[in-house]
Amino acid sequence: MDKTVLITGASRGIGKETALYLAKSGYDIVLNYNKNEKAALEVKKEIEALGRKARLLQFDIKERKETKEKIENDIKDNGVYYGVILNAGIAKDNIFPIMEDNEWDDVINTNLGGFYNVLKPIVMPMIEQRVKGRIVALSSISGIKGNRGQTNYSASKAGIMGAVKSLGLELAKRGITVNCVAPGVIETDMIKDIPFDEVKKLIPMKRPGTSKEVASLINYLLSNDASYITCQTISVNGGLI
Repeated sequence: MDKTVLITGASRGIGKETALYLAKSGYDIVLNYNKNEKAALEVKKEIEALGRKARLLQFDIKERKETKEKIENDIKDNGVYYGVILNAGIAKDNIFPIMEDNEWDDVINTNLGGFYNVLKPIVMPMIEQRVKGRIVALSSISGIKGNRGQTNYSASKAGIMGAVKSLGLELAKRGITVNCVAPGVIETDMIKDIPFDEVKKLIPMKRPGTSKEVASLINYLLSNDASYITCQTISVNGGLI
């Protein structure tokens, strides 16, 4: 039986790389995107060229009603997912004393609220259909050690790690694993504006990680070999912590 995986924020960066990596491993992919349909369509074509099925699912993870409706309709039409990769997220960095209300609210409501909004309509169908599924949420090294100018982002990513631990406990007896991957400095659009020459000095491996290195860990966590791993946060950071 073919296994289908939903990936949020799948049109670029780690989400795109994960979609392609999982397709090569034999999974069919549901590609969530918010605004960039053109990029999502390109990923879809690449997956189909690998011989796997792919379909697009547009919604903003911050919008609860929209997310619920889109996911419920997709499950009704196509069946429940085997895996869910919670990759979509945003950053709006600012030092806390001058942080704007919307910078706090948008990051918390998207990154942490999105965890609830996406998983709430999925978990019960997984339980009811006895799917021994896999849930992987993307956190960040910022959620583990904090980072200047990222009080909002660090709070949201730390919250995801806590949510993963509790949800994993609830779903363990169902054979559904729930884990967290916390990337460090990864070569994506999100780091294009940082002074990397300075950051590199802090990384023992003296280089950024790649999206493929993150995707390979996610791929493992979805496998049968990882069926006894749950409630864990694994960081991909080149020894930064």
